[in-house]
Amino acid sequence: MAGKRIKVYLEVADKKTFAVALDWPGWARSGKTGDEALAALAEYAPRYRKVIRSTDYSIPEGEPTFTVVEKVKGNATTEFGAPAAFVDADGKRVTQADAERTAALVRACWRAVDKQAKKSPSALRKGPRGGGRDRDKMLDHLVSTEAAYARKVGVKHKAPDFDDAKAIKAMREDILDVIGNRSNGKKPVGKGWPVAYTARRIAWHATDHAWEMEDRSSPKKRS
Repeated sequence: MAGKRIKVYLEVADKKTFAVALDWPGWARSGKTGDEALAALAEYAPRYRKVIRSTDYSIPEGEPTFTVVEKVKGNATTEFGAPAAFVDADGKRVTQADAERTAALVRACWRAVDKQAKKSPSALRKGPRGGGRDRDKMLDHLVSTEAAYARKVGVKHKAPDFDDAKAIKAMREDILDVIGNRSNGKKPVGKGWPVAYTARRIAWHATDHAWEMEDRSSPKKRS
């Protein structure tokens, strides 16, 4: 999977497009157009390398080369700012080796956001329009959303408090038990999500907030 060309799909809505690295959970960026989304994905390659450097997997050094393998229609969630579409690959069988690889990458994304949270101040710099959650509210949002995502693959946990490390670990280990085992590509629950998509969504959410925390932890640079 770690060949020279990285498989990407584009999730295209009217005003926003996501470029998502198919085999690299957590690496997904958006832009107004497909070209802008791909440029943003390339820009974030060094940051993603840091996220996964604790694993046995790595993306090629230097400027990444992408192959767009699929384009799918986005929806209101895409426009809101989250990758929401399933792709053809989500319905394919997943081997045990590939499942364990995905689980390792998802775990690395969680590790990245947890590590960044420890380094970040409780009050984060506000966004360009004066908005954005502070650190603890962001972490609370993150774990409560993970609990909702987990139910999409049959993992039922009460949303833990953001500072309840034991409960968070228990929930995440149960999620990894699903993600990290081979599957036939079918949704584990009737109206749920494919496991492969769930892994990407969870990992993207973790890295997106890790990078947001990092960016908002320091004063805004003067232009």
